[in-house]
Amino acid sequence: MGCGRVGATLAQSLEGRGHSVAVIDQFPDAFRRLDAEFEGSKVTGLGFDRDTLRQAGIDDAYAFAAVSDGDNSNILAARVVRETFGVENVVARIYDPHRAEIYQRLGIPTVATVRWTADQVLRRMLPVGTSDEFRDASGQIQLAEVDVHTGWVGRPLRALEEATGARVAYLTRYGDGVLPTATTVLQENDTVHMLMRVDDAPAVERVLTATPPAVTA
Repeated sequence: MGCGRVGATLAQSLEGRGHSVAVIDQFPDAFRRLDAEFEGSKVTGLGFDRDTLRQAGIDDAYAFAAVSDGDNSNILAARVVRETFGVENVVARIYDPHRAEIYQRLGIPTVATVRWTADQVLRRMLPVGTSDEFRDASGQIQLAEVDVHTGWVGRPLRALEEATGARVAYLTRYGDGVLPTATTVLQENDTVHMLMRVDDAPAVERVLTATPPAVTA
């Protein structure tokens, strides 16, 4: 929802990755921001209107991003899509970072414009394994945001480290940074940031995005 510069960029990035995309905007002229080659649906209407959402194919949607220029519209659309249509991968763009934190704590993933990029939204919509955040001067060590299979939830972070040989640098939990201790346990919706050798990243990704081994007594 929303075909401003961010919405248009996001739609085209998703289509470029092979996904079918529908874009909703209440102003038909907004669709001019899309490239002429864009093959997705263009639906004129309000993104929180149920009929408009159905016209855009929400019943078959894997993910939804509310990126209009209005906080209220974005959060309302995100809640309708999640609560009425059962779409789990939902993200809302919020201009006010304080409100964004509140909605984040309510379980609605948000991105405040002060740290906005289309890539950040893509990470919340689609699993992409690891995302490089920093590399040391040698280029051999990287800090990366890592997608983790839900089967790891409830396990201590040391289990992730033992399984991968990488180190958990910190967590993002409901918008706050958390430095792990020896007893820190992974919670639902935590974002995991790990330090690893660049060459080890594919192996770390394979281990953590797969179902973890059963815990033995």
